[in-house]
Amino acid sequence: MMNEPVSAIMTKNVVTVKPNDTLDKVKNILFDKHFHHIPVVEGPRNKLLGIITSFDLMKLDRRFEDYSRIRVSEVMTTNIVTLESHEKIGAAAMIFLRKLFHGLPIVNQQMELVGIVTTHDVLKYEFDKEYPNDTFELAYRVNEQD
Repeated sequence: MMNEPVSAIMTKNVVTVKPNDTLDKVKNILFDKHFHHIPVVEGPRNKLLGIITSFDLMKLDRRFEDYSRIRVSEVMTTNIVTLESHEKIGAAAMIFLRKLFHGLPIVNQQMELVGIVTTHDVLKYEFDKEYPNDTFELAYRVNEQD
C-alpha cells in the first residue's frame, strides 16, 4: 500500500531558515504558517545542515524577548534522519513510528534539500486512498483554497 515514492506526497517548496537566522524568524514561521519543522540549509543549492522544530523551542525554555539574540545554529538538531525522493512512503511511515518523528527532510545524494514529508502527508495519502470521494474532505479542500 505504501510502495509509492515519497516524492508523490512530499512538499517541494519548503520553507527553510539559515544557520545565522535568529529564533525570531523561526518563531514567526512556526506561528504564522502553523509549521512544526523547518529545515536549516545553506548555500545556493540548499545543502541541508539540520532541522529546527517547535519542540526545540519548547525545550529551550527561553522568553520570546531572548529570541532575537539566539541563532538557529545554537538550537538546531544536526543529527537528522533523511530520505531520498525515490524511497518509499512506507519507509517514512516506519521512521515516524519507530523514532517518533513527525517530519523528514527529503534530500538528494549531495544532501541538498528537495522536499519534506510529514506524518500529516502520510495520513492524508492513506485517507485519500481509502476514501477518495469523501464529501467532508472534498469540502475542506475547497475551503482551504479560499
